[in-house]
Amino acid sequence: MPYVITEACIGVKDRACVDVCPVDCIYEGEDQLYIQPDECIDCGACEPECPVSAIFPEEDVPPNLVSYIEKNREVFNSDDPPGPPRRD
Repeated sequence: MPYVITEACIGVKDRACVDVCPVDCIYEGEDQLYIQPDECIDCGACEPECPVSAIFPEEDVPPNLVSYIEKNREVFNSDDPPGPPRRD
C-alpha cells in the first residue's frame, strides 16, 4: 500500500488531497477519506496537500497509527466500500 490516510482525517475530510490526485484513488468513507491501494500510483502528490498531516507513505506511518494501514485495506474489502468523494 503506497500511502495511508490516518486518524487526523477523521471528521475533517478536507479533500485538498482529492484535488491533486492524478488517478482519483482517494475515496470518501463515513468518517474519513481513504486511498484505494490498488489504484494509487505512489506519486506522493496528496501528502503535502493534507492540511492536517494525515497522509503518510505506508513505511512512514507512526507506530501509534499503524492500525490505519489495516483499516485502509479492510474498508475496500468490506460489503460497503467508500465511494468517490463529493466535490465542493
